[in-house]
Amino acid sequence: MNYKLSEIAAVVGGKFTGCDAEVRSVVTDSRSLSCELGCCPMFVAMRGANHDSHGFVAQMSARGVRAFLVERDVECPADCGFVRVDNAIDALQRLAAHYRAQFRGTVVGITGSNGKTVIKEWIAEELPAGMKYYRSPKSYNSQLGVPLSVLMLEGDEELAIFEAGISKPGEMERLERIIRPDVVVFTSIGDAHQENFLNLEQKCDEKMVLARNASKIVYHSYYEPLGGMVAARFADRKPFDAAAFPEVPESVIGNAASRRNAQIVEAFCAAMHYPAPSFASAPTLPMRLEVKEGINDSILINDAYNLDLNSLALALDYLHGVALNRRRTLVLSDISQSGLSDDELYGRVAGMVARAGVDFLIGIGPRLKRHAGLFGCDKEFYASTDECIARIDRRAVAGRAILLKGARDFRFEKLAHALARRSHTTVLEVDLDAMTHNLNFFRSKLSFGTKLVAMVKAGSYGAGDFEVAQLLQHQGVDYLAVAFADEGVLLRERGISMPVVVLNADADSFDQMIANRLEPEIYSLHSLRAFAGAVVHAGESRYPIHIKLDTGMHRLGFMDDEVGALCKALAETPQVKVASVFSHLNCADMPEEDAYTRAQIALFDRMSARVAASLPYPVIRHTANSAAIERFPEAQFDMCRLGLGLYGFGYRHNGMLRPVSTLRTRIVQVKHLPAGDAVGYGRAGKLTRETTTATIPIGYADGLDRHLGCGRWSVLVAGSSAPIVGRICMDSCMVDITGIPGVKEGDEVVVFSPEPGNDLETMARVLDTIPYEIMTSVSGRVKRIYLKE
Repeated sequence: MNYKLSEIAAVVGGKFTGCDAEVRSVVTDSRSLSCELGCCPMFVAMRGANHDSHGFVAQMSARGVRAFLVERDVECPADCGFVRVDNAIDALQRLAAHYRAQFRGTVVGITGSNGKTVIKEWIAEELPAGMKYYRSPKSYNSQLGVPLSVLMLEGDEELAIFEAGISKPGEMERLERIIRPDVVVFTSIGDAHQENFLNLEQKCDEKMVLARNASKIVYHSYYEPLGGMVAARFADRKPFDAAAFPEVPESVIGNAASRRNAQIVEAFCAAMHYPAPSFASAPTLPMRLEVKEGINDSILINDAYNLDLNSLALALDYLHGVALNRRRTLVLSDISQSGLSDDELYGRVAGMVARAGVDFLIGIGPRLKRHAGLFGCDKEFYASTDECIARIDRRAVAGRAILLKGARDFRFEKLAHALARRSHTTVLEVDLDAMTHNLNFFRSKLSFGTKLVAMVKAGSYGAGDFEVAQLLQHQGVDYLAVAFADEGVLLRERGISMPVVVLNADADSFDQMIANRLEPEIYSLHSLRAFAGAVVHAGESRYPIHIKLDTGMHRLGFMDDEVGALCKALAETPQVKVASVFSHLNCADMPEEDAYTRAQIALFDRMSARVAASLPYPVIRHTANSAAIERFPEAQFDMCRLGLGLYGFGYRHNGMLRPVSTLRTRIVQVKHLPAGDAVGYGRAGKLTRETTTATIPIGYADGLDRHLGCGRWSVLVAGSSAPIVGRICMDSCMVDITGIPGVKEGDEVVVFSPEPGNDLETMARVLDTIPYEIMTSVSGRVKRIYLKE
């Protein structure tokens, strides 16, 4: 991309003022470090329901940005240029459509409910050797992601592949005008994002808009009603039905959905007259970035499923955000099929590495080694991944944030295994993209300017400590809340700098809290006096505190008849400054108690107003929790607290929320047992037929409640239900896999997930409890892995 700012104004119908800067890339996130691949970025400022990034224009100007696309006038140095438009996303879409029109290569659009990224990456693997191609990074398939990915094109590629995702009617019309695909690939169809469509047929009809001008169409007739609708509507173009292509043997690819994906890839290659793929297996690398604990107290970021300049820039951006106060190591392989000379390619890579603050580079492959002089940081080079595993220097690992970014041929999964901290086979996967989605869902319910505090107590409800807090800090949440001082200290040690409230603040931890800039909940005159004394002892003044009012729950807090004494005490305690006044709505999730909740809100309004009026400065008032955000807009006041909703659960089942956690393990042994035998302690699992059992290494010490035994809960094995047999042991349990074909030791088992029937809401009903209890019961010995697009 290469435009003058005045040219962009003409393309998008905007008003141009200032310096006519050159634009070669686009930045929409002010926190982005290296998403601009070359020089001359244009920062796009947008206004949303709960954000306005125009406030970052001056900051971006200070960082050297000279071109801006804005929705309102802003002040900036005279050497900057601006294009003002009514709607920045609309303008970006028009710019991307204009840029796409200049492209002379073949454009492929991929759409469907699931499998878009998998099939995109699989197709990229099967392209003819030497072809210069582009594929959109990660799943940049939204109304903003698609134009950004189109604008990342170099322009001289032979083939460009884009994903297109929609969540409501009318969106595909806009994406089709941008992508204008020559070839369209339809993946599966299902219930994802179904909430905004009348039925599945309407969603299929919307998705087919992408193919209205395509000359070639690939689909799989297994997926109905999409298959039949595609075959009928595009009969004149003779669409390629992947079902007509040979199915890969089950012995090669065991998963049925993956075998259908393989047929779609095969059909695509036939449509394009490419050599037929020779499938050895389904792609085994994860299609998403993983964050996990590494050896020697390191953080390991594994993003090795593909490698090009776009994905490297995004991964370096993520490394910059995760590392915080840790030093940074990049493990990088040679890059193939970039279409650039090695000198230009690795020159650009070296610039990106420097901007990302990487101070140790480990290069794998001969081409990187030949360009070692371009990199100014500490560096080591190896001929192969195996050599790196055998010889890697401990100083490149210990205490660091490590990014693994390698082309698939280099088999970085072996390196990821070598650098990961050895631990339990059972893992809890935490989907950070789902968490961001949930955060944005609740933000959409808030009035403009309403602040948000996110609950990360109890290890973020079992999801993990630092990683969730780091995401929330990056997403611009105003406060974090923990239960105890130790939880806040851990966040500070990991580099979290945003305000942190301690909800169970006791006098023994006050000194520790002040030393770590943690802000206490004050719930009594005694705690107020004790904390004021700790402030004086620490030599501080006007230290922020949060006043808790008791409006009916009767756990902690000042009662209504104590407010007068509280106001008098605050006036006599200049050592502290009230940051917020709050209470808790203990029945906001119970419609039958709505009259009580409304009375609570009114009581809080009256009590908190008295406290606020007594102070010579403004304070934040908040009482709404996740359920109240959805149900009681009048309770928003100045700030709301987001707890369980952040992790994917509403006051009742809410299909708009995405549960963030999946608990997985693997089979360690398979047994074939006769009828009449029994399984487990007390011979509780009596067998009435010949039974095949699988032992899995998860028990009640890992958080699998013992009451789920004897068939009360079923795990998923190869997508099929496998009930627990007999009693759950401390460290393991047995499941019935009779009739599930092809199951073997080492196969994956899903204990709970967002899958209906396998989800935490269902498990909570079985146990007569709430999802909170199950989430927070997952043992610390279960390794957490964080997934992100």
